[in-house]
Amino acid sequence: MSGIVSHVVRRGLQATQEHYQSSESEVTTFQIPVWGIVILWISGLAYLGLMAAIRYTYGSVVATLTMIESPTATAYLKTETSVESDDPDAPLIGKDEKAALKEPELLVVKAQPITAKLRTTIQHLRARAGWFSRFRGLQVALVYQVVHVCLTGFFSELFPRGGPTGPCLSAVLAAALLARLPLTWTHVVISDPTNKRWFRRIPSFKSWMQIVPATIVWATAEQLTIALPTVLYRAFDLARWTQNPGEIGDIDETSRKMIVMQFFSVAAVAVGTAVLILIPATVTLKRVQASLLPEEDEAIVPFDRTFGGRVIPEIVGGTGKLGIFEAWRSFEWAARIRLVKVYAKMFAMQVALTVLFAGVCLAELQLIMGDELQKMIMLAQARQSGEDFIYVDPRDN
Repeated sequence: MSGIVSHVVRRGLQATQEHYQSSESEVTTFQIPVWGIVILWISGLAYLGLMAAIRYTYGSVVATLTMIESPTATAYLKTETSVESDDPDAPLIGKDEKAALKEPELLVVKAQPITAKLRTTIQHLRARAGWFSRFRGLQVALVYQVVHVCLTGFFSELFPRGGPTGPCLSAVLAAALLARLPLTWTHVVISDPTNKRWFRRIPSFKSWMQIVPATIVWATAEQLTIALPTVLYRAFDLARWTQNPGEIGDIDETSRKMIVMQFFSVAAVAVGTAVLILIPATVTLKRVQASLLPEEDEAIVPFDRTFGGRVIPEIVGGTGKLGIFEAWRSFEWAARIRLVKVYAKMFAMQVALTVLFAGVCLAELQLIMGDELQKMIMLAQARQSGEDFIYVDPRDN
């Protein structure tokens, strides 16, 4: 979605150097003033910043809290204060029946999870950690991304070029080596604020040994989510139609339907792998990371360190962490639904922001270029379809 808007902005910024030639070899040049370029750049940067903020706050911070929260339950005794009736026609109750009715009843009521709503989650974070809590862990995330990109590029040189295997293996290997940084990020996000700087909270090498299997599973799932749709996209040779959409009108109806089905297949594979492979792997990794939260750190949301008795402390002979399979099995269906809702709401916000920005960008181009914008669009359409372009100024009518 952001690629479409970036394309619109890029076309606007490159309009000073774009030349469209008609059949009479007439060259038409469209120019944008410097102040217009500045406005478009500022708008584009604002759009990218807001998209990244939405992705980080809701897709990373809130989603992680949803993955590890254990809703609290309150138990209380309900007693019958009186079994007598004022109705003279009421049947008599024996002593044994009275005793049975007076026995207290244990009721357990589960509190609504904090992460049930985005608003309550953000309000809770703000109350516990301040306004910038929606960006907590950002420093660790930026360091990890930069180092991961560098390592992936370095390892890619060690593998043969020309296929997806090398880049995928490079990304997995880099993620495995840097496993302690995402572990630190998770601990920063799910715990109460502390005076320690994030780099002082990086766990020991022993923790790396404990977390690296789940990290490899997650990194592999992430690469599969990227590689499978990409391979299918190339197998169908869909780049031909995305780069030259005007050629679709030159083929028959049956071929057009086939192309639509191919695009649909690629999208279905992308969504399917994300939902069935990447999300379970992400939940598994986050819950295993959360099980390694140091004892001195308090969770910022209700959190069961034992995960229902599945985590046995090392002091009594256990591993002290949650197993990979138990991490996903212990994730209740109610929490899974909440997590899917978080991702769906995040996507809806990004779509709404994209539509809003597209309208703002179009209005800015109209303000900057005036009637030249319509002429540029019509000329581009004519060039795309291979037709002759004749522009009639509306003011001449």
